[in-house]
Amino acid sequence: MRVMTPAFLSDLRAALPANALLVEAEALRPYECDGLSAYRQVPLAVCLPETLEQAQAVLRVCREHRVPVVARGAGTGLSGGALPLADGVVLSLARFNRILEIDPDNRLARVQPGVRNLAISEAAAPHGLYYAPDPSSQIACSIGGNVAENSGGVHCLKYGLTVHNLLALKVLTMDGELLDIGLSSLDSPGYDLLALMTGSEGLLGVVAEVTVKLLVKPERAQVVLAAFASVESAGAAVARIIGAGILPAGLEMMDNLSIRAAEDFVHAGYPVEAAAILLCELDGANAEVSEQIMAVRRVLMEAGATEVRTAQDEAQRLKFWAGRKGAFPAVGRISPDYYCMDGTIPRQHLAHVLARIAELSVQYGLRVANVFHAGDGNLHPLILFDANQPGEMKQAEDFGTDILKLCVEVGGTVTGEHGVGVEKLDATCSQFSSEELAQFHAVKAAFDPDGLLNPGKAVPTLHRCAELGRMHVQGGNLPFPELPRF
Repeated sequence: MRVMTPAFLSDLRAALPANALLVEAEALRPYECDGLSAYRQVPLAVCLPETLEQAQAVLRVCREHRVPVVARGAGTGLSGGALPLADGVVLSLARFNRILEIDPDNRLARVQPGVRNLAISEAAAPHGLYYAPDPSSQIACSIGGNVAENSGGVHCLKYGLTVHNLLALKVLTMDGELLDIGLSSLDSPGYDLLALMTGSEGLLGVVAEVTVKLLVKPERAQVVLAAFASVESAGAAVARIIGAGILPAGLEMMDNLSIRAAEDFVHAGYPVEAAAILLCELDGANAEVSEQIMAVRRVLMEAGATEVRTAQDEAQRLKFWAGRKGAFPAVGRISPDYYCMDGTIPRQHLAHVLARIAELSVQYGLRVANVFHAGDGNLHPLILFDANQPGEMKQAEDFGTDILKLCVEVGGTVTGEHGVGVEKLDATCSQFSSEELAQFHAVKAAFDPDGLLNPGKAVPTLHRCAELGRMHVQGGNLPFPELPRF
């Protein structure tokens, strides 16, 4: 294990103010994990630069001493993407928290990576504008982390993920070089490096500045809540809504366990006897919303809804959403621990996959609360367990892996918006072929030849997948191309 050498420590101290470098054990402990607290590791040091020049200097020092760097935003990630390395440095962007520009004429905002997601919409609100992606953790999560994980939110069905709402990035390489990617216009020339960087989980560069699109607040937004007697019928209703040509701003689903937990926590007015509920939000011009509300109510009743409610005012609309956005902490109140999964499936398979998750719940003897972005098939099963009970954490992890493998089997993916991090490395072996993994490693090497940026995350090695026996094989072959050794 690497230790902090006097030369490395001296160079770091020269690069940063005294209050921007943490090396004492007690000061490092708060950075030992992100939102996936089951995985913990204390780093060599934590750097908290306040200026671009300081961040560049830290990267150059680490490059010179060949010390790995893990960039960290607010630490709200759920896949271990910001898990430190014992022989590495955490580069915290928490102090890069300024909104640099709100440009209402061009409908954009230019912000530093440590700015909270919700703060962008709050700053744009006086101009009648807002930033569309809204993860449930938007009150705390940072925009730089959103870029790293390509976060979504309850309104991503209509307005897209982070990648669909970006215009430009400033990114630091491991050498401390500043790259300008994208433009403050609708398109930019050359390869789409903006899309490549989004969701790259800190493996290719460190986000130093973000330019996002702002949207005009719709004239009206209204939520329809529908209750169902079974999870499967609620899942089938999702496909019916989309099949009817209706594109909701948000289409979310919760099962009975998550409904009861959220209702006890938020008092959103949910029907606690329902096996599942759908929250369907329509937005746009007043007349358009009125027409769509009627159409959605009709589809829901035909799909077997036992009750359909329309939010009577803005306060009730926000209350309905508060229950959904508070579901994760609400479930945390009814179980010592829970394991939050993040797989994505084609919508037409929702009913089948939810039924299979219920079967797996019985098989593993662990409860599951389902709460997720039903409109785009992004599942978030919360597996309830008690880490103090021997073997239960391993059971929960195995259960989660089976869910992700199920997602792949029906044509989906092992992640939607939480990233791979360290959590889904093994499951990712079921997703990609050896040839595809080789290309991912080649892209990584093009940006970071020495593999010092967040190593060991997001993309598994070929040997890891082979040892697990889970490699997805194309054409029956399992070639092992020569790759850079990180």
